Amino acid sequence: MEKLDKQAFIEKVFDYENEKEWKYRGTLPAIIDFYADWCGPCKMVTPILEKISADYDGQLAVYKVDTDKEQELAGAFGIQSIPSLLFIPVSGPPQMARGAMDRRGFDKAIAEILGVKKEEPKTT
Repeated sequence: MEKLDKQAFIEKVFDYENEKEWKYRGTLPAIIDFYADWCGPCKMVTPILEKISADYDGQLAVYKVDTDKEQELAGAFGIQSIPSLLFIPVSGPPQMARGAMDRRGFDKAIAEILGVKKEEPKTT
């Protein structure tokens, strides 16, 4: 899981300053958590995202954007409530989900929106 500032967002996700149409710059599907440190529901989502980041390692990227520190970036995406979660497939438009989600909700969105299926543990 990686925190993004405006410059890292432009480099890794989308150059919203120069592009009019959505064009994802990443190679893996991604989830972006728009959050704030003081937000209770955001604190509930963080450990779920940490586990997802580990469980889907190499299959998707998990990013966090602190809306207090990155107000311009939050404004560019119309973030008015937190947590807001942006699900970004490699191709196609991103989809925003507002509010906290449980693990089942994340797994469902990851499968349906991002097209990523959780790999089963390998047995030897």
